[in-house]
Amino acid sequence: MIPRFHKWAADIAEAGDTIGFDYGHTRISLYRAVLAVIVLVAVIAFGRIASGVVRRLFTRMTNLDPTQRLLGEKLVSLAVWVLTILIGIDALGISLTALTVFSGALGLAVGFGLQKTFGNLIAGIILLMDRSIKPGDVIAVNGGKGAPAVGQVKKIGIRAVSVTTRDKIEYLIPNEILMTSQVENWSYSSRDVRVKVPVTVAYGSDIDQAEALMLEAARAVKRVMNKPEPTVWLSAFGDNAIEFEIQCWINDPEEGVGNIRSDVLKKVWHLFREHGVEIPFPQRDIHFRGPLRIERED
Repeated sequence: MIPRFHKWAADIAEAGDTIGFDYGHTRISLYRAVLAVIVLVAVIAFGRIASGVVRRLFTRMTNLDPTQRLLGEKLVSLAVWVLTILIGIDALGISLTALTVFSGALGLAVGFGLQKTFGNLIAGIILLMDRSIKPGDVIAVNGGKGAPAVGQVKKIGIRAVSVTTRDKIEYLIPNEILMTSQVENWSYSSRDVRVKVPVTVAYGSDIDQAEALMLEAARAVKRVMNKPEPTVWLSAFGDNAIEFEIQCWINDPEEGVGNIRSDVLKKVWHLFREHGVEIPFPQRDIHFRGPLRIERED
């Protein structure tokens, strides 16, 4: 049965090879075209399956940190794809020496057209190796509206890094930009971040009492750390108020910074109202150099 099947397959291959033409020393036929499509589909399918297996294997390696697992996964997946492509070329019967001219042209195309792509690939591998930016880090991203937006690194891909802000806006930043530009990494060596909350108090208030109430308000917020302890600085004597600054520390910047300021200010507002500490508003004194005249219309 099996010899008959081989003979039948050989007859079909021979018949398909007769439908075609010769180009130089190369035979182009229906059989070779179908074989090339089958090998291409097999290479893509095997590469994806093998990459998925590699990803699952590295996910189970709990003795490695997330950055090392991701780096190992990228390198092994890249090696798997290269090996799979070489096997596919060999299955098609293409001699690697015949690809010399093609590889030269491909190298020229890579040098010009795919320069950024390969630059981003190498930059992504370097980022994973030196661990300057890794998944889970909180970095400041220029959102194009002046003040930078703070986001958490979700994924370092072959081309770009995925950063998601508290507004659920996902930025895809090319790896090369993160390699060559200055980046604020809030969790590179430590996850502790200091949050500054400005507060103003009316002139004539007891500043010692106001400072104690501000410290109490900062300590009452759950996310504020006890060590280092919150502090209050008198920053300036303004035109309309005495200006203070509450400084407190958090260790989960990925949960947001603006909500901490809001919670502290709410506590300050309630405590100031309970103890009669006045929060000022702008006031102006108007002086008339001459007598004031009021004209009435009949």
